[in-house]
Amino acid sequence: MAVSVIVCCANGSGTSLMAAMTLEKAAKAEGWKLTKTHHCSLSEGKNAAMQYDIVLCPQNFTNMFAAAAAKGTTVIGLRNVMSQKEITEKMNACGRDLK
Repeated sequence: MAVSVIVCCANGSGTSLMAAMTLEKAAKAEGWKLTKTHHCSLSEGKNAAMQYDIVLCPQNFTNMFAAAAAKGTTVIGLRNVMSQKEITEKMNACGRDLK
């Protein structure tokens, strides 16, 4: 089953773009089926999170997505948004069917 992922950072430009690019590399390496990915600021992400299956964001911002998590969106906090290894491990462990 394919999933959609939104990647958020404070301003929605640098960090989320880099994390989204790293996610795409991990998806290609792992054979994940991602229907859509989007990177944006935390404020946009907070409003749009419920439209996605998974939220990726820096670890210290996960609490901002409590409402989306309560509705079934998986929220994944990252220590290093540039780490393909961390993204791969956390995505594989999130409980979603990524293939």
